[in-house]
Amino acid sequence: MSTRNRGAPRMTARRCFGKAILILALFVIATMRFDIITIFPDFFRGPLDYGVLRRAREQKLVNIEIHDLRAFTHDRHQTVDDRPFGGGEGMVLKPQPIFECIESLGIRSREHRLLPDARETVILLSAQGRLLHQREAEAFAELEQMVLICGRYEGVDERVAEHIADREISVGDFVLSGGELGAAIIVDVVARLIPGVLGNEASAQQESFSSIVKPSQDGAPDSTCGSGGLLDYPHYTRPADFRGWTVPEVLSSGNHDEIRRWRRRKALEKTLRNRPELLDSKLLTQEDRQLMEGLPNVRAGGSIPNSKD
Repeated sequence: MSTRNRGAPRMTARRCFGKAILILALFVIATMRFDIITIFPDFFRGPLDYGVLRRAREQKLVNIEIHDLRAFTHDRHQTVDDRPFGGGEGMVLKPQPIFECIESLGIRSREHRLLPDARETVILLSAQGRLLHQREAEAFAELEQMVLICGRYEGVDERVAEHIADREISVGDFVLSGGELGAAIIVDVVARLIPGVLGNEASAQQESFSSIVKPSQDGAPDSTCGSGGLLDYPHYTRPADFRGWTVPEVLSSGNHDEIRRWRRRKALEKTLRNRPELLDSKLLTQEDRQLMEGLPNVRAGGSIPNSKD
C-alpha cells in the first residue's frame, strides 16, 4: 500500500473526529434547559411555539420541558392542593408533589445551587417574590438549567420556598391567577439573552433596561447602554411622513454621531418622564448632563432633583 493511501484514511478520520467533537461541544455549551412545573401543562402549547422561542427550540439552543404536577400525586383524585392551616380563603398547593417533581429532575441540592458558581436554579413564581429585573435576567442567561414552579390558588405551602426553591420571583406588582404566565415571561426574557437566539446579538444590548455598557468611539455611551439601563429611544420607519407627522430630520441626515446624540437624549428624556427612578445621577456622564439640559425637571448643569427636594 502506498504512503498516500495509508495517510488519507487517517486524515479523514481525524477530520471527522474533530468535527464531531466541535458539534458536541457547541451543543453542550449552547443548550439551556428550562423545566416548568405546573398543574396546567397544556397552557404552554401556545406561548412557546412561536417567534424567537420556537426558533431557539428548533436550533437546540434551549430545551423546555413541561412537568404535570398531578403526575407526582399518590391518590386516585390526583390532589395537589388542600385547605390552609389556621383557616382563611382559598386552597394551598401541597409541598409533596412539588418536592418529588423537583427531585425527579436530578438537579443538584439546594446547598449547591446557592453557591456563587452554581449553574442551576429553582424559582418559585410568587406575588410575594422579588421583582424580576433585566440585570437578573442577564445573570440567569449564564445558567445551564432553570426550574420554574408555577403557583396557583391562594399560594404554595411555605416549605417549598424555605427548603427547595432558591428564590421567589414576581414579574410585577400585581396578582395573576397562577404562575404560568410569569413562567412564560421569564423563559422569553432569559432565552433571548442566550447567544445565538437572536439573529443579531446587539439587539439584546440596545434595549430598555440593558445593563451592558457599550461605549461609542469617543467613549460616550452608545444610545441606551449605560447609566444602569435607560428606557429605549424612539423608533421610526417608513413612510417618512404619516398623516402630517414626520420623522425627525436628524435620523435621515446620515450623521451617525448626531443620530447617536439624538437617540441618547431621547432615551434620557423618556426615562426621566416614565421611569425617573432608573436614572442614577452618579452614573450620568458629562455628555448626558449636557444633553439633558432644558428637559423638564432638570436643573442647570443636568442635575436631577430627588424625591426629598
